[in-house]
Amino acid sequence: MADHRPFPPGARRVTRPAAVAPCPSCGDLGGRGYPGCRFCAELVDQRWLVDWQELLAAEQLAEGGAGERELAELVLADEVGCHPWTCTDWAMALTSCSQCGEELGTGPVDCVRCALADELRWSWDHEGHPRSMTGGEHALRVARATLRAPHRRRVAVVGTWRLLLPFLLVGDLPTTGQVLRLRAHVLAGGYDALLGCATHVDLVGLPELPWRRSACVEHQPKPQRDEDAAGDALQGAPDPRPGEHAADPV
Repeated sequence: MADHRPFPPGARRVTRPAAVAPCPSCGDLGGRGYPGCRFCAELVDQRWLVDWQELLAAEQLAEGGAGERELAELVLADEVGCHPWTCTDWAMALTSCSQCGEELGTGPVDCVRCALADELRWSWDHEGHPRSMTGGEHALRVARATLRAPHRRRVAVVGTWRLLLPFLLVGDLPTTGQVLRLRAHVLAGGYDALLGCATHVDLVGLPELPWRRSACVEHQPKPQRDEDAAGDALQGAPDPRPGEHAADPV
């Protein structure tokens, strides 16, 4: 297989939507219906597909052809950094788990093979950020992975990334503190009300909840500053034990 190192993510060549707008299919903000809504899925996945199609062209393979799944297996077996992180994710979507039969990394929480594959994918973030991966790309990656396997995450985590995804698509980027604050409001039962936030500023500009502030004072002796791009979400987390959820991505 051809060596594509270095291979800048083609996702940066995809034109961002000018503004967040309702999806003409599901009616929610564009991207929020991912992956069940076809229009939302295309809106999100185009950032991954453009790199995969470029790789297919370089290997002289056709999309959907017999060699595509073989290529996916080769990409996953290759060293981290040989291909864009987008291609790693797309290859996982094309590969069935040998243990549970589901899309690799999206199987039930007790599937060890899916847990290992999902953990391994984030080694790209360790290797690439911040040199080869921007904060916005990392946040998009976390959101997409979370929504492709919502049963592997806590409900509040899934809801938080679903709320954020339409704004991530247009380039808005929350800090870690803003993501955690939003998650606290989701935990407090505010998800339905937050669906009405029309701007990123409205969504992430929520006040700190009193109980959350008290918990921070009690459990964090040293103040922590907000960091870029959803922080170290999903990175360095231990593999989940059978029957457990994977580590929360916020």
